[in-house]
Amino acid sequence: VQLQASGGGLVQAGGSLRLSCAVSGTPFSTNRMGWYRQAPGKQRELVADITSGGSTNYAEAVKGRFIISGDNVRRTVYLQMNSLKPEDTAVYYCNADLREFRGVSRYWGQGTLVTVSS
Repeated sequence: VQLQASGGGLVQAGGSLRLSCAVSGTPFSTNRMGWYRQAPGKQRELVADITSGGSTNYAEAVKGRFIISGDNVRRTVYLQMNSLKPEDTAVYYCNADLREFRGVSRYWGQGTLVTVSS
């Protein structure tokens, strides 16, 4: 199973970036997909997630600025990040919960760096 994340980069404060993450290497469908981030010296934290039914959940710090969306057919999740702040600087990781024969299993992508300059 592979999760390929892309879209990170350097952006000025107030700018926007769009992250995407696609699942490959498995026939199983996704139950839920999400984005986490880890800033230097801090623990990894949930940014937002979305279920296959379309229910979303956001961290308070990004509500009103970030939008998560998903494509169940393509098994891809997107994170539109607007009004970026320097404190959004982190490595962003996607994950996916897959419905496998043995139950639901969680997989992680490799991370993509987002740097917001002031």
